[in-house]
Parts: sequence; structure tokens; C-alpha cells
Amino acid sequence: MIDPEALAPLLRRWEKRSKLSDSDRDAIAAVPCTRRKFARNAYLVREGEPPRECGLLLRGLTCRQKLTLRGARQILSFHIPGDFVDLQNCLLGEADHNVQAVTEAEVAMIPADALAELIASHPAIGRAMWLDTLIDSSVLREWVVNLGRRNARSRISHLLCELSLRLQASGLSEGLDCEFPLKQQDIADATGLTDVHTNRTLHSLRRDGLISLSFRSLQVLDWQGLKDEGEFSERYLHHAA
Repeated sequence: MIDPEALAPLLRRWEKRSKLSDSDRDAIAAVPCTRRKFARNAYLVREGEPPRECGLLLRGLTCRQKLTLRGARQILSFHIPGDFVDLQNCLLGEADHNVQAVTEAEVAMIPADALAELIASHPAIGRAMWLDTLIDSSVLREWVVNLGRRNARSRISHLLCELSLRLQASGLSEGLDCEFPLKQQDIADATGLTDVHTNRTLHSLRRDGLISLSFRSLQVLDWQGLKDEGEFSERYLHHAA
């Protein structure tokens, strides 16, 4: 079983998208799972493996990523508590990307068969999961534009806007100030930049009064300025969906 407090971010998001009954909520809480802890940089899922479990992130931060043959990492998305970190892999039957812990993480590992049964017996839950996968695709499209058509300053500004807004919408931060455990290398791998370029760009955003970024803490000092810099529109996050 998953305790109600750990489920709160997931239910908050799903109930905006699908009308969940008491039976639906009870079924989610009662789904069989094993709670596992992962160290920073540990792999939850490896590309090419058949996933037998699906992870619901309870604590920490994870990412989806792929590696080139030379070992260069491209982060494809970040996931916060309340997110299923590998729903696509679980439903497709073979992992086409890796899932890696960005920080120490705690995950409820749900057997794939139990998840399939939950979807079949509770249509509202199935609809909520379906919407999750559609929104994941929307986020990926935005990331492609970010990597392919924006400069370094815009890429990083866009990423900071997205994470700030997602944490706020999930009730995991107050306003636009949030815990921010990403390291400079994580930001570089998410934006396709070098460490040096990332460092210079973050310095310029601080210098211009848009953000304050210190150890594990992000303050957005000028939200409109950061949005303008990143050409950010929250439409692709579909928070109203």
C-alpha cells in the first residue's frame, strides 16, 4: 500500500484531469508495491530491458535520459514526486530509454500486471494515466524546440520556468521559490550545453537579477523577465487538463 501523504501530489494532479471516485482512490492506495531507495545517479530502468515494474516517485528527483555510444548523456525530462517515471516503458514492454536518479530517491515499484489490472478495472484511472502520457509527449515536443531553436540563455531560463511551475502546481513549493537539487552538470545535460557554457549562463541570469541560485535553492526574482528570456508559455504543461 502507498500512504495517503505520499499519494497527495499524484491525486492532486489526476483529480484535475479525471473524476476519481472513492473507489478509485482506495484502489490506487491499495495497489501492491515495494518501496525502494535509490542513490544519486543510480539507474531505476535501463534501456533495452523488459520492465516488470513501474515506478511512482515518492521522494527526490529523477530523469529520463539516453546515452550516446561515447557515453554522452542527454536528459529528456525531469520527474518530481507524484510522477510515474516510466509509464511508457511499462506499457510498451521494452525500455527505450534510461531512468536515472538525479538525487537520492524513494520510489514505489508497482508490478506491471497490477498496474494493467488497475487500468482495466478503473477507467477513470486509465484516463488519467493516458493523459499523463499525452502530456509527457507535449513536454518532449517543447524540449525539442528548446534544444534546437533557442540559445543557451533561453534554454536555461525555459528549464527553470518549467521546474518552478511544476513544483508549484504539485504543491511541492511555495510560490516560485523552491528546493533545487540539480547540479550544474544536470542542467548542462538537459540543455545540450557544456559545463563552462552553463556556468557562464547561470552567472548572467544571476547578474541580471532574474534568479538567485544557491545550494539546493532557487529563487525566481523576476518571473516575467525569466519567462520572456526563455520564451516560456505554460500551455504545453496542460495544467488545466
